[in-house]
Amino acid sequence: MELAHSLLLNEEAYNQLGEFQKAEFIFEWLQFLERLLPVTSRADIRENQKKLVEQLTSLLNNSPGPPTRRLVAKNLAVLYSTGETFSVFQTIDKCNELIRSKDDSPSYLPTKLAAVVCLGYLYKKLGRILGSSFTDTVGNVLKAMKNAESQGRYEIMLSLQNILNGLGGAAIPCHRDIYKAARSCLTDRSMAVRCAAAKCLLELQNEAVFMWTTDLDSVVTLCFKSFEGSNYDVRLAVSKVLGTVLARALTSKQTPASTRHNFRRITLEEVLELLGTGFLRGSSGFLRASGDMLKGTSSVSRDVRVGVTQAYVVFVSTLGAKWLERNFSTFLSHILDLVSQSHPKAIQSQTDAIGCHRCVSFILRATVGGLLGEKAQIAAAKEICQAIWKLKKVVDAAMSDTNLETRTNAADVTASQHVLVCALQELGSLIHGLGTTAAPLLQDSSIGVLEAVISVVLHPSIPVRLTAAWCLRCIAVALPSCVSLLLDRCIERLNTLKSSPEAVTGYSFAIAALLGAVKHCPLGIPHGKGKVIMTLAEDLLFSASQNSRVSLQRTQAGWLLVAALMTLGPAVVQHHLPRMLLLWKCIFPSSPKDLETEKTRGDSFTWQVTLEGRAGALCAIKSFVSHCAGLLTDEVVQRLLPPLPSAVNLLTQLSSISKSYGNSLKTSSTVYRQKLYELLSVLPPKTYEGNFSAVLKELVADLTVPDSQIDASTFLLPPLCHENDLLLLGPLLQETDHRFIEEQLLLGNSTAGGSLEYDPHSIYEKAAKGDSVPKPLPPVLSVISAATRLFGVMFSHVAESHRLQVLEQLLNSIKQTKGSRQQIVQLNVVSALSTSLKHLANCKGSLGPEEVRRSALTLVMGALESNNPLLRCAAAECLARLAQVVSDSAFTAGLAQVSFDKLKSARDMVSRTGHSLALGCLYRYLGGIGSSQHLNACVGILYTLSQDSTSPDVQAWALHSLSLIVDLAGPLYHVHVEPTLSLVLMLLLTVPPAYAEVHQSLGRCLNALITTLGPELQGSSTTVSALRTSCLLGCAVMQDNPDCLVQAEAISCLQQLHMFAPRHVNLSSLVSCLCMNLCSSYLLLRRSVVSCLRQLVQREAAEVSEYAVALVKESREDFTPDVNIREIGLEGALLSLLDKELDQRLCQDIKETLTHMLTSMAVEKLSFWLKLCKDVLAASADFNTVASLDTTQEEETAKVDDASVLTSDSDERFHPFRNPRWSTRVFAAECVCKIISQCENAGSAHFDITLAQERKQRDSRGDFLVLHLADLIRMAFMAATDHSDQLRLSGLQTLLIVVRKFAAVPEPEFPGHVILEQYQANVGAALRPAFAPETPPDVTAKACQVCSAWIASGVVSDLNDLRRVHQLLVSSLVKVQAGKEAQSQQYNESTSTMEILAVLKAWAEVYIVAVEKQKNQSDAQNHHLNIANSAEEGYRDVTSSATGLLDLVQADLGTLSKLWLAALQDFALLTLPSEYALQLPAEGGTFYTAETIENARPHYYNSWALILYATALWLTSTGFIVVDPDEGVTNLSRPVTPTTMCQDSSTRPLVKSPEDVNTDRFHLLLGISVEFLCSPRSDAAMESIIACLRALQALFDVPWPRSKIGGDQELGVELLNVLHRLILTRESPEIQLAALEVVRLILFAAQEHVKEKRRSAEVDDGAAEKETLPEFGEGKDTGGLVPGKSLVFATLELCFCILVRQLPQLNPKLTCSPAVQSGKHLLLSEDGSRLVAAALVILSDVPAICSPEGSVSVLPTILYLMIGVLKETAVKVQDGQLPLTVAASLQALKGLLSSPMARAEKSRTAWTDLLCSALITVLDCWDQVDGLLQELDEVSLLTAITLFIISTSPEVTTLECLRKRCIEKFKITLASKDPLVQYKCYQLLHSIFQHPNKTVSYPYIHSLVPSIVGKLQETEKAKPENAAELQVIQEGIKLVTSLIAMAEEEHRAHLVACLLPILISFLLDENALVSATNSAKNLHEFALQNLMQIGPQYSAVFKKLMASSPTMKARLESAVKGNQESIKMKTAKHAKNPGKSSSIQLKTNFL
Repeated sequence: MELAHSLLLNEEAYNQLGEFQKAEFIFEWLQFLERLLPVTSRADIRENQKKLVEQLTSLLNNSPGPPTRRLVAKNLAVLYSTGETFSVFQTIDKCNELIRSKDDSPSYLPTKLAAVVCLGYLYKKLGRILGSSFTDTVGNVLKAMKNAESQGRYEIMLSLQNILNGLGGAAIPCHRDIYKAARSCLTDRSMAVRCAAAKCLLELQNEAVFMWTTDLDSVVTLCFKSFEGSNYDVRLAVSKVLGTVLARALTSKQTPASTRHNFRRITLEEVLELLGTGFLRGSSGFLRASGDMLKGTSSVSRDVRVGVTQAYVVFVSTLGAKWLERNFSTFLSHILDLVSQSHPKAIQSQTDAIGCHRCVSFILRATVGGLLGEKAQIAAAKEICQAIWKLKKVVDAAMSDTNLETRTNAADVTASQHVLVCALQELGSLIHGLGTTAAPLLQDSSIGVLEAVISVVLHPSIPVRLTAAWCLRCIAVALPSCVSLLLDRCIERLNTLKSSPEAVTGYSFAIAALLGAVKHCPLGIPHGKGKVIMTLAEDLLFSASQNSRVSLQRTQAGWLLVAALMTLGPAVVQHHLPRMLLLWKCIFPSSPKDLETEKTRGDSFTWQVTLEGRAGALCAIKSFVSHCAGLLTDEVVQRLLPPLPSAVNLLTQLSSISKSYGNSLKTSSTVYRQKLYELLSVLPPKTYEGNFSAVLKELVADLTVPDSQIDASTFLLPPLCHENDLLLLGPLLQETDHRFIEEQLLLGNSTAGGSLEYDPHSIYEKAAKGDSVPKPLPPVLSVISAATRLFGVMFSHVAESHRLQVLEQLLNSIKQTKGSRQQIVQLNVVSALSTSLKHLANCKGSLGPEEVRRSALTLVMGALESNNPLLRCAAAECLARLAQVVSDSAFTAGLAQVSFDKLKSARDMVSRTGHSLALGCLYRYLGGIGSSQHLNACVGILYTLSQDSTSPDVQAWALHSLSLIVDLAGPLYHVHVEPTLSLVLMLLLTVPPAYAEVHQSLGRCLNALITTLGPELQGSSTTVSALRTSCLLGCAVMQDNPDCLVQAEAISCLQQLHMFAPRHVNLSSLVSCLCMNLCSSYLLLRRSVVSCLRQLVQREAAEVSEYAVALVKESREDFTPDVNIREIGLEGALLSLLDKELDQRLCQDIKETLTHMLTSMAVEKLSFWLKLCKDVLAASADFNTVASLDTTQEEETAKVDDASVLTSDSDERFHPFRNPRWSTRVFAAECVCKIISQCENAGSAHFDITLAQERKQRDSRGDFLVLHLADLIRMAFMAATDHSDQLRLSGLQTLLIVVRKFAAVPEPEFPGHVILEQYQANVGAALRPAFAPETPPDVTAKACQVCSAWIASGVVSDLNDLRRVHQLLVSSLVKVQAGKEAQSQQYNESTSTMEILAVLKAWAEVYIVAVEKQKNQSDAQNHHLNIANSAEEGYRDVTSSATGLLDLVQADLGTLSKLWLAALQDFALLTLPSEYALQLPAEGGTFYTAETIENARPHYYNSWALILYATALWLTSTGFIVVDPDEGVTNLSRPVTPTTMCQDSSTRPLVKSPEDVNTDRFHLLLGISVEFLCSPRSDAAMESIIACLRALQALFDVPWPRSKIGGDQELGVELLNVLHRLILTRESPEIQLAALEVVRLILFAAQEHVKEKRRSAEVDDGAAEKETLPEFGEGKDTGGLVPGKSLVFATLELCFCILVRQLPQLNPKLTCSPAVQSGKHLLLSEDGSRLVAAALVILSDVPAICSPEGSVSVLPTILYLMIGVLKETAVKVQDGQLPLTVAASLQALKGLLSSPMARAEKSRTAWTDLLCSALITVLDCWDQVDGLLQELDEVSLLTAITLFIISTSPEVTTLECLRKRCIEKFKITLASKDPLVQYKCYQLLHSIFQHPNKTVSYPYIHSLVPSIVGKLQETEKAKPENAAELQVIQEGIKLVTSLIAMAEEEHRAHLVACLLPILISFLLDENALVSATNSAKNLHEFALQNLMQIGPQYSAVFKKLMASSPTMKARLESAVKGNQESIKMKTAKHAKNPGKSSSIQLKTNFL
């Protein structure tokens, strides 16, 4: 294929190929040429033009396929437009000649078509350059059309469209002719031709004025005709023409000159009238229709009505949103008029009426819902509301008229019902979409929306009442605050008007609908409402029999309410369960005998009431089972069962009852059947086993003798077919934007689909899709679908013998019927069988013996050859399921063989399509039928069928089946990949584009092939690259296909290719293709586009984004998407698409795509993303309301400008987003939060303004978040103050994140201030509205969180400024104190729990921060007193702010502490295990009610931790000193439980002592903590665990709680075990450190306890002998520690765990293993080191709580661990710093060695032995590391040895062998080359030499001093080079000096004599001093100073030495003289300050 990549066709290569490869080669070359020509230089083109034109025109004669001919034409056009145009006329003539040719043979057809296409493209590209030649061309083409077949007509129409496009206004002479031709094609029998004609007319109307002036009527009529018998594509295309032409007629300014005198502008009313005619009378024209109308025969065909409906939408969309806003009332009244009484024909039957409702609703939804922004929608809702009021007046007038003459108005009532239904539906949908932004609309009393809707609830017509109820439900979902009020109102009206039948049904519908809405309102309704409704329902049911006028209505209403109540879920229903079960038990007769007596009594009316009641009861139980599965315990199921046999019994009697009472019971009995079936199918089959046979009999009868003659296939079968197979059946079964109205065309003429009045119970069920009204089917159809479902369940549970009977019965019934009736029976039977096979497959059941299989197979095979394609599809699926259930390979092979034989012999389309699909389906459930022969046979047959060009259907089905096999045959298919691929390509290149279904199947095949090849596609071998090229070629052909679904397949194929071989997919062309189709009118294409984008941006977001913008900049003329990519980029385009799109799945994909783009690009394109979000949030910001908020306080007048700044940006031009919906704005706010978190990961500069500004100066392209802070605050503010509650929540969340992330960023221009400080007015203004009384609790709760974060952040230091936000929290605290009684009754009680806890948590957070600040303050203060008070000023105001914050809280602390304790008590009760449920207080806790306990739990879980910490801090601060426990209790609403600490005094028998109160509180806090830490849920937040541990730390910080834990050893051990477990399960260092701190405090408490006991024992037994003192501490007299009981053991376990985790080498078990043997030292992380250090501190404290014997038991472990840490971590570090762990282990060792236990007489000897061993271990560390000595830090080990020598008793270190080894170590170290090591060594020796015990120090002095002195003497020769060496020498001198002081008199002189020569040798004379190095100078001065000190001290020795050595004397004198000289010089310099050197002068005279 590479050979095809050249400018001229490579003819050599071309001629060597076979026939089919030639076509591929040509196509590849043409594709390459299309990309190459635009970028080739003009000169190159002209050079090769002649040859190229020849090659291209010669291709026309080669009968090219459709894609090839299009490419030839495009390339010729481009070639001429860039090169010379002189030969173009020859080409045109040649084409015309080819068209004129008389050759009509099929083989010549492609050539003719190619010539037609070619002309079209030439004129399109060259246009007017071609002059007047077009008249001949057009004439010639039109002439050819007269006898062209459909393909020809299709191509001619498209060509004419291109010619018109290219010529523009120049083509006027031909317009009429083209118009005539297009007219005839618009009603062509081929749908593709109709579409092409519509495109041609659409192009024509741009210039042909007559189409929308003089000929407008005929164009309109023509379009109506075209709709007749049309398909979806035709309706789309023609409605576009019709809508556009009418819009043009309305808005055009120009009028044709010829007709000016008699032409007048058409008005809007006339345009609407024209459309209305089509809607009401169809295509029968204006005159002819009237005759039919009189006879009453005409009914408009549905496709015309649906087409016209779409035209209305196109018409309004073309005119745009602004137009619709201006003309809405005219438009609305016209649309509603379509279903009013003025056109009775449109609504004469229920079916017609339902169809019209759908169409009208669709028009309103698509225009009002789709085009208008929120403000305009509110205006529209007002209009609709006024329309409802008007109709209401008409109805009222008609109802109140008692005068018989005027009573004819009753007709108006029935007529108004349809208008009302449509108006109410639209009003409901509008408000549902507006959400809480609709609040102002409902509050406006002048409009009275709620009054209007509620008043219509009493309308005489049931559909209107139901729709009004539905509308109320929508209002309730949109505005959750209304639910309770509406419920109360309806309940109150229903109680008042119980005797009116309309009121009973109307208000019960409304209540049921509102109850259905509750599950969509997270805030719920008060729990008590359930009780009221249950009582009301019982009342209705009990009073039903009292008044026969309303008995039917009351019965229905009662059960409807019970059923709706069930949707509230188990928490509510469990309280009413007994009452409901009682009602259920009473509704059915208790025995068969009673049923018999019932039958003998009553008339048809009583039976109707009975059946309705029982159907209602069945519904209620079904609702209970579906919504309250949690309550279905065995006991409840047992109570549900008794009435079931009776219900079934009645079912069997129904037919006889109907016979007795005639037809009036027909509907009631059908409904009863349906409801019983539905209930049985949700109950477990075991429960009604006894009734199987009776029910099955009825089911079979229902399926085989159906009441209805309606073909129900379109709603029974689709769920049973595989969704992929439904693609075969055309767009009607696929999801499209017009599904809502197109559905009715599926259902055949007898039914228009579902409607609410068919089943009132659907009003409380969950709607299938968002706000669309539920559409239950008529009972005659619903009963069949219920029967098939139940049959499926039961068939899989009956005995196998029974199955055979049933199947035979079904088979017979099919045989006995004929014609259409037979098809209906067959359809019912297949769907029932398919359902049962599905169940069997799911429960892995078997079907039964051979006979059962055979019967089932016969049933399926019959259907496989049905005329109904849907039934064939379902039968193929059923066949495959049958094979799956039987799962026997022989059986499956047999099935396939049957299909093979059939396909070989059959010639009819029906059996060929059915059996070919069956082959594919068999693979679906059996994952390939194993054998390759079988596969070969399948593939062979399907190949043949797919080339059967006589029947496109057969091709499509065969190819679809092939795609299934490719997909499912797995690796077996690899052999067939190449031939299949060539087949697919060949068909793609040859099948005419009109056969879209074949192309779609080809696309699925290609997709499956790409998946099968998978990652192999990346390979580079020739075969692979050939396959890859073929795949890409196939995709290219499909991308060019005019059918949108084929393009969608192409995109998904490219998506797969991009996944497997990304390098080979041309991303820029793919992205441009995606951008073009982003706004396609086909939903499936849009879905493909977005799904592909979602995948692309996961890898290459930046590239995709750039390509999209680049594409728009090149801006090719055929690219005009509806979204403006140029300005707002692809991201903005997706955002605006998200705003318009209604399809949920698509919206989800768009959100994911945007999120991926944001994640990978937000940081690089920060300004762009923030601007996008800001535009979306600001586009609708209606800020007039907000600006006023800031002026509420006088003191803020100066800051009003902050808010007004936020309002000023109202310039219209800058908004790329017109009025985005609230949901889009919420998404934008979420994006802002994501952007902040992305920047957080990207680097600190985003949160550091100084750094950001620096970097920005260095590189102006840099962009940092902190520079956009004003925007962030502004966006958060806009969102937080919106009308929409969801947006307010998102805004507050954004504000919270901004405050948390930026709180600490300093403001560089004002030191000491932070950057957020300037925004405090905005933050205050954003928070204030959230505390208004009418705000929903969830918003207030979120605002509390923001308040506490803001106060705690420390941004505002001035208390007066802080008070504003603080005041908000105070106000909510007042609300909390008011208690339960004062709560509003709007929402569920648990919401007030949420709000209260949010307030308490917020206060807790503020208090915690205040306390922490004060603590840091006092620490800083203590620190401050030690250093100079330099920064006193700055310091003082910090102090004031911290104590000030504490003062702010202090005022309310009394109240708060009580509330906190009450909340904790509640939480403690809620965390009790379920077995204590009965002990919980019956009325609930302080802040929750018993009924809403489950809903309250999550709120407690969310806030308890901070409250616990705050309470612990408060108790600590009071030191557990209790104020009067009674004070302030009255603030709480009620006493809680007898154990509480906040009870009411009346319930308390006696006042608890403070000690008891304290103990209770202590145990409450400790209990909650332990319960939580024992097993923190895996999702428990880190913050909760940390807060809990901090609370424990705070508790144990004061003595009283420590005394409790110290005195209760079990408690301590328990706590330690819990902490140990926590450390094991949580890896976070922060948690582990906090836990260790708690452990340290527990140990400290135990130490205090032991000390206290010892002290008191000594005091008591002071007189007695010391020996008899009992031993305190663990281990008593034996030293044994019991695991589980011992505190010491638990502590050791925990510390060991920490140490071994950080240093695995410490584990003795591991040390032997090869993994650890390497001996390499691991450097710990900083956190690791801190953990190890903390553990060591704890270890060193352990012996203090042991008895002496106990201490001996634990000592080896402790020593092992301490020395182990030392050994493992004492490694030399570069900077000579001591690692934290080493410092800690030395510190701990020191603590341990000086432990009193080492001296205690009982343990002394054991300690001595163990310490000796430990010392040996330390010494051994040194020896074992031979190769690694350089790594080991000798200093640390020496320090350890020194600690042993100094701190332990002498007998440990005076052992000769040990002492020798120690001295040896010191000698080695002294000899070290490293000055630092020597220096440290001298220091350590210094401390040893000063040991008071001479036996310890002398041996070291004797052994080491000679070598020290020797080293110092050597220094004479080697002067120090640097400061380190100098330090060593100085330290050595100090050491010897100190020895002199310690030595005995007689030895002193000797020592001094050694030292002086050394010192004098360090002196320099004057000359040397000048040139000496720094170190030498310093040494000289040091020596001189020392000499001056020693001289006077030991003058005798000094003088003697001087006398004996003249050189020394001379050296000393010169040095002294030099020193004096330099002093003089200095004195001269500093004459003003002589005091500095005087002291030295005095001392130099000692000679």
